[in-house]
Amino acid sequence: MRLCDRHGCAEPGRCPAPKSPNSRERWYFCERHAAEYNAGWNYFEGLSAEEAASREADETRAANGFAEAKHYGWAGPGDGSRSRDEMRALEVLELAPDADFEAVRAAWRRLAKANHPDVRPGDTEAATRFQAIQAAYDVLRVAEESRQWRPD
Repeated sequence: MRLCDRHGCAEPGRCPAPKSPNSRERWYFCERHAAEYNAGWNYFEGLSAEEAASREADETRAANGFAEAKHYGWAGPGDGSRSRDEMRALEVLELAPDADFEAVRAAWRRLAKANHPDVRPGDTEAATRFQAIQAAYDVLRVAEESRQWRPD
């Protein structure tokens, strides 16, 4: 296990950071020191406003530069422990923000059975609600799977 490169820190260094622009060498910080390091990092330092805008447009267009994390895709962050998408999904499933995945699965089964199109044929409102319940469960399932595979 590699330790944080910040002097005096004994936490695991899991967050790589470049030692200088365009360098392959990396520092490895714990999360707290990585946040401190990144607070002062300016990727566009030394470029004019036009050069910075051009580089940002090129990297965004080519998708070989910075890519946002999946959970920031269209909604942005939530309460810090869950994304805003996950918080909305919990609301659809009528659950508290701190619900565990077993509660999510139970609520999904209960609501899906109550609103399933086979149970309520011809009810367009129930069909729409069923689709929302399915989408909410998918969001929470994917988030749970990614949490399980995240290295400690």
